[in-house]
Amino acid sequence: MVSNGVNSAGRSQRDYKRLLVTTSLATLMTANFAAAQEANPIQLNTIVIDANNSPVGPDNGYIAKNTTTGSKTNTPLREIPQSVSVITREQMDDRSNQRIEDTLAYTAGVTASPWGVDDRFTQVNIRGFDAGSNSMFRDGLAQRTIDFSGFKIEPYGLERVEVLKGPASVLYGENEVGGVINAVTKRPTKDPLYSAYASYGSFNTYEVGLDAGGPLDKDGVWTYRLTGLFRDGEQEKKFSENDRVFIAPAITWSPSADTSLTVLANYQWDKLTPNYFLPLAGVQYPAAYGQLSRSFTTADPNFDRFHANHGSIGYDFEHTFNEAWTIRQKVRYSAEDTDYRHLYYSNSMIDDRIMPRTAFTVDQKATAFNVDNNAEYTYESALIKNTLLIGLDYNRYTLDGQKGFGDGPTLDILNPVYGLDVVNPPIYEDMRQTISQVGLYAQTHAKIDDHWLITLGGRQAWVDNKTNNRLNPVSSTDQSDQAFTWQAGLGYLFDNGMTPYVSYSESFKTNLGVGAQGAFEPTKGTQYEAGIKYEPDFFPGTVTASVFQITKTNVTTPDLSDPTNTIQTGEIRHKGVELESVVNLFHGVSLTGSYTYLDAEITSSNTVGEQGNRPSLVPEHQASLWAKYNFDTGLLQGLNVGAGVRYVGSSFGDNANKINIGAYTLVDAELSYEKNGWKGSLKASNLFDKSYYGNCSADGSGVNPMCIYGEGRTLKGTLSAKF
Repeated sequence: MVSNGVNSAGRSQRDYKRLLVTTSLATLMTANFAAAQEANPIQLNTIVIDANNSPVGPDNGYIAKNTTTGSKTNTPLREIPQSVSVITREQMDDRSNQRIEDTLAYTAGVTASPWGVDDRFTQVNIRGFDAGSNSMFRDGLAQRTIDFSGFKIEPYGLERVEVLKGPASVLYGENEVGGVINAVTKRPTKDPLYSAYASYGSFNTYEVGLDAGGPLDKDGVWTYRLTGLFRDGEQEKKFSENDRVFIAPAITWSPSADTSLTVLANYQWDKLTPNYFLPLAGVQYPAAYGQLSRSFTTADPNFDRFHANHGSIGYDFEHTFNEAWTIRQKVRYSAEDTDYRHLYYSNSMIDDRIMPRTAFTVDQKATAFNVDNNAEYTYESALIKNTLLIGLDYNRYTLDGQKGFGDGPTLDILNPVYGLDVVNPPIYEDMRQTISQVGLYAQTHAKIDDHWLITLGGRQAWVDNKTNNRLNPVSSTDQSDQAFTWQAGLGYLFDNGMTPYVSYSESFKTNLGVGAQGAFEPTKGTQYEAGIKYEPDFFPGTVTASVFQITKTNVTTPDLSDPTNTIQTGEIRHKGVELESVVNLFHGVSLTGSYTYLDAEITSSNTVGEQGNRPSLVPEHQASLWAKYNFDTGLLQGLNVGAGVRYVGSSFGDNANKINIGAYTLVDAELSYEKNGWKGSLKASNLFDKSYYGNCSADGSGVNPMCIYGEGRTLKGTLSAKF
């Protein structure tokens, strides 16, 4: 959590020195100027579809071969000793992709939207652990949620989305144990690119978009990209908003093949809708009244809103000195203003039909400054090819704002009255928070005799977390932490495309607060993983299988000897199996499939009734299958038909395992026709309008469940053109 900028006079001497050291090193590393890493895409025929070897796209079809997320260098996916999934632009275009969660819905190990549709944040779990809050990255730089400032990412502005599964602190610093999600921004193009679309969809939602790029001069030294989107609409709930303005300009200067500088910027203005829990018929109120519909709202149009304005600007530098040395620097500054007001049900019903409501408000400003500098050294002999990466990164987050909380007006569920004059609740928090993180990391990746793969890396990190509580200055804090994490991997490249591997990796995440023994230590994560990656040479495709065990330690739990104290003896362990494939079975067919099994357990907890239980929101089984057929000959040439099915198994809404969330299966579909640069498409998410709960939790009684609906059927018709 963090936000709002701090001027130089307001920084502590320690923070200022760290910022000075980081930026000074960055200046030295980029003295000969900047960075270019765009590789030319491979031209493919209509039958054989090979993935592009560029680690940032654009990709050809569903298959990607290389990544930077797994190693921060351009590395083949099969050489990374951890599971990495890549969702290409074509996969996003073929399926519903209004949110980042939509792009990840068919990915092994990922649970998308575990809290239903909640436009305040990105809600994603990886291998059973939350990844939406602290593990979101954009172009390799952290884009974490800062309290209620989520810095939501617009998928239309992306080239691909990558998921690195398991602890990843060696390369990416503080994050959750499940893994990281890296969204890769669309980049300027050497070849002219012009496209636009207009669409209309469910709940009276209109949308238009533009994507243009190409050279600015005859030599292609200067290239650009401009992506924009406008949306005006609603959601299934009454009085909801689904509005967005998004614009993302980018420009690249590449005076030679060895040097490039890409400036990336974006601005996003959102008017969106939070989710909310509803009481259940036959539990909190008589079953005879029937279950409240998905369109029912606890909100009031005169009060509720979630408005966020956020933008960022930064750059990617890369310079190659010779065959051995390359330097890179990534920098981004982001800011967001959040204006949030919400009436929600949070307690037991007052009587058979009267719902109590809580009023909650947030007025915040958040900022994030990220810089990552690294140098890559490549050594190659007849026997060994080794890539050494050494880096220094710095992240600074600030948050400044107020929160209000109090009783709101009641609501009659049988005869709801809206349009009330709701008074803002009293302010209970007025705080400024600043988090500074510095990390020094190194990783070596060796290929021996063109077959053996050895990876070894480590990071030393320092974190400062300061809070200034204006309402109660005595409770202001200044907490410093440090952590060392490391990783290791071993693999073997068989000539037939098979790569078995084993690996160990670690992560850390700081904990705010003080216990009897002093300030809390960071939560630690460790993972053991073994798997096989297969890239056959007789058809385009990739198949991966992995088994893993993740253990999260230093989890806070009550102190049995002192109920007023908290100690760090809690532990959670997840063991699992993942299967994932992306293939082109034969001419015109593209397919993705995944299966995930998770054996999750709270192995240590002092909270009564938790130890030995399954953690909340962790389904045991998940599976998905998506297939598309492209008619590229005959009378139906240009027609594309796609369909997919997603299964999410049952889970628990609480760690006590008293509240069950039922399993559900959803079907999606797509139909499109393309000719002479024009394309018409119709997409359906949850085609059969399955009614299900995305999340359930205990109400104020601590016993009765209240639930959040999952998203119902959405349809979207689109007309697009390429010029």
